[in-house]
Amino acid sequence: MEQLIVALVLVAAVGFGVARTVRVIPQATAAVIERLGRYHRTLTPGLNLVVPFIDRVKEMIDLREQVVSFPPQPVITSDNLVVSIDTVVYFQVTNPKAATYEIANFLVGVEQLTITTLRNVVGGMDLEHTLTSREDINTALRGVLDEATGKWGIRVNRVELKAIDPPASIQDSMEKQMRADRDKRAAVLAAEGQRQAAILAAEGEKQASVLRARGEAEAAVLRAQAEAEAQAMRAKGQADAIHMVFKAIHEGKPDQQLLAYQYLQTLPEIAKGDANKVWIVPSEMGKVLENLFTPPKDAS
Repeated sequence: MEQLIVALVLVAAVGFGVARTVRVIPQATAAVIERLGRYHRTLTPGLNLVVPFIDRVKEMIDLREQVVSFPPQPVITSDNLVVSIDTVVYFQVTNPKAATYEIANFLVGVEQLTITTLRNVVGGMDLEHTLTSREDINTALRGVLDEATGKWGIRVNRVELKAIDPPASIQDSMEKQMRADRDKRAAVLAAEGQRQAAILAAEGEKQASVLRARGEAEAAVLRAQAEAEAQAMRAKGQADAIHMVFKAIHEGKPDQQLLAYQYLQTLPEIAKGDANKVWIVPSEMGKVLENLFTPPKDAS
């Protein structure tokens, strides 16, 4: 019975020793091994063997990129305004030994270094520059952090500002200014629209006036041409009528008595009209009457 107990104890001791000898390290993880209190080596992912009771695991380091969001920090700008800034840092452990022995807690170190660097960078900017220069602040923070954390075995990949919150009074003033700017732009756009509309209306009226004047001028020219053609046709008609009368008279070979009779027929027409108050009988009237009442001579 005692031999069985001894055997069980020996098996348990061997099993415990084997368990302390074999170390399985997960992927993307590194184990820092100390031997008798001093750094010995860094175990890589997979199956590893260590000396039990002599070697021990000091730290298990996560080698993946880590994202740390720090609480809002009050920062004073160059124009003495306090703004609250939230930061997010993306970093990765590249040297597990340095991350274990060069700093007691690298997360706290990154946080404090981020806060102090942020205050230094933003302290040289005014509020307006701070609100509009996030990329510049991110770049400055990343450069300083990456340089300072290099000796800790840490690489800072990216730094982002989640929020920049100015004081409530400044926010209210900024909102009022933005509303005033929007109202101003709206008024300017409305005035510009009215000006453009007035210009277009005036231009349209001008073109319409030009077209009307051009149409009236062309119409006047056409009326004058038509009137001139009508007068020419009337004159031609009168000339043709006179020519026909003259031709008929000559072809009819009228005597003095016929002419005298026609002359007497025309005198009442001459006397017509309100303006004909006085008219003079020509001296040839006597000869006309004499020819009228003198019997014609015998042609034989």
